[in-house]
Amino acid sequence: MDHSHHDHSHHQMMDHSAHTGHGDHGGADNMCNMNMLFTWDTTNLCIVFRQWHISSTFSLFVSLLAIVALGAGYEALREGIRRYESAVTKRANSVPREIESQYQDHDDHEDQENEQDAETAPFFGAVITGQNRDEITKRAHVVKSVLYAVQNFYAFMIMLIFMTYNGWVMLAVSLGAGLGYLFFGGQTTVAKETACH
Repeated sequence: MDHSHHDHSHHQMMDHSAHTGHGDHGGADNMCNMNMLFTWDTTNLCIVFRQWHISSTFSLFVSLLAIVALGAGYEALREGIRRYESAVTKRANSVPREIESQYQDHDDHEDQENEQDAETAPFFGAVITGQNRDEITKRAHVVKSVLYAVQNFYAFMIMLIFMTYNGWVMLAVSLGAGLGYLFFGGQTTVAKETACH
């Protein structure tokens, strides 16, 4: 009698596990499909995040447009960083001329009695100039470090998007890079480093 009771509970467990397995299989249809080989298939395609799940033709189209925009945005970011660096360089280089010209104007109005003081003015001007240039350079270096980190994060995210190994996604990344270069890459040579650097 105990043996038959044991069999009965065993059958119930098997039925329950079979039912659970069936439920898991139904949920698996909505799981992300990860590919490590090139494919054009977009069934259950997830892009970087589980939440970025391609479930219809419309979501694929919107996602591809978003990827093109991200690719173009990377080139816009690079151009913005280049312009910032150029502006900082010009600003740092303009500091000596401004201070030097102030001292030159001051020297022109000096009397002969203060000739010795006038000779030391350029020295002090150079010291002040050096300090100002150093301050500008140090502040700019901190900002550039942050921008460099943002640029690298952005680049590696694009690389991860590309590494879905999906042909449509790869084409969208490349199209975005091309459009970004067209609109923002006027100062960049075509033969440049890849997106992950």
